[in-house]
Amino acid sequence: MSNHKPKKIFIDGAIPPEFIGETIAKHSSKKDIGAHNIFLGQVRNDVIEGKTVAAIDYSAYEEMANEKFHEIREAAFEKYPLNCMHIYHSLGSVAAGEICLFVFTSSKHRKDAIAACEYLVERIKAEAPVWGKEVFEDESFNWKVNN
Repeated sequence: MSNHKPKKIFIDGAIPPEFIGETIAKHSSKKDIGAHNIFLGQVRNDVIEGKTVAAIDYSAYEEMANEKFHEIREAAFEKYPLNCMHIYHSLGSVAAGEICLFVFTSSKHRKDAIAACEYLVERIKAEAPVWGKEVFEDESFNWKVNN
């Protein structure tokens, strides 16, 4: 495995659209990149047993999760010729319609960026020790909406 430094993965609450835009904009100075691919996971307002989801409250064993995310990142760097990669996941409450997962890959060629992004998302969903508990509209759970 390569020796990339572990990155900060978790963001408190929803991932702001401005943060996503700023992250993308920072890459305009990197002239060896020919393609970016982005996955944005958004909380849905599913109806489960007649109740509508208002938010998801995310939790994780952070130390274990950070180790797993680092392992997944390193595997992707080994498997694909990436110039850059970013992964951010929410912790805490995220309202329906807000972003909870942001995966961003950059490569010289589009096929590598696309394949790496899909690989990362699938491994994160299958392996990362991050859990989400639905909060329903009719519950008196005190969650915040990030603006």
